[in-house]
Amino acid sequence: MALPRDQAIEKITAMAKRMRKIALGMSLSVGAKSSHIGGGMSLIDITATLYGAVMNFANDPQSPDRDRFILSKGHGVLGYYPALADIGLISPEEIADFEKTGSFLLGHPTINRPKGVEFSNGSLGMGLGLGIGVALAGRKRQKNYRVFVAMGDGECDEGSVWEGAMAACHFKLDNLVAIIDRNKLQQTGSGEQIMNLGDMAAKWRSFGWHTVEIDGHDIGQIYDALSAPMTEGKPLAIVAHTVKGKGVSFAENNNDWHHNILTQAQYDTALIELGAVV
Repeated sequence: MALPRDQAIEKITAMAKRMRKIALGMSLSVGAKSSHIGGGMSLIDITATLYGAVMNFANDPQSPDRDRFILSKGHGVLGYYPALADIGLISPEEIADFEKTGSFLLGHPTINRPKGVEFSNGSLGMGLGLGIGVALAGRKRQKNYRVFVAMGDGECDEGSVWEGAMAACHFKLDNLVAIIDRNKLQQTGSGEQIMNLGDMAAKWRSFGWHTVEIDGHDIGQIYDALSAPMTEGKPLAIVAHTVKGKGVSFAENNNDWHHNILTQAQYDTALIELGAVV
């Protein structure tokens, strides 16, 4: 049974805080390797809402009736693995091995369904097409699951995204949700400088999607957008305006933290800012 809205928001808020602490620990543990902190932290409030209150997942990552989540912005695993850890699918010991030799938790997701990792991904622009296929399969199998695809706004530079946007509307996939993490920064600069996409929501609407814009860190707005009934015959696009590096002052809107290396001192500072115990 779904929680009342206020209880769900309280639960998600606490989960997002725990996830940020887990993500920071993962980043610290990789040592000299980079870990894409910025784009992971911008996504956490969204994935906490999905796994904490919205998705029909019920800790059964192989149920044929489960909702599916696809991380199309594959480098954003610090916003993904902590959700799976928080719901108990990934152990603290496994999290501590992030990106180490022999670990299944790599810098981009590699399929491992018993652990909740639905699909492999890495090359940008692939996830929406994959989600369309999974949504079509659900329809053919007469399943009621939904497919949630988390995308980066920089990823929307890819032509395959817009081919997918056309196809999803053509097939009337009202079991498909695209969530665009609109943090306005890419690896080498701002989206405006590299490829100005202008009014992102207007573009998705022009392709026929039911489209909403939200504050991607307002748990209430995220919850309402993801919980609302789907529009019959239309896929849903949620343009979530976010802050890269959200939750850590020195990383917020600082593109150096696309994949900077976290020091112990920075980790301690970040934990204090989150209100966690060092």
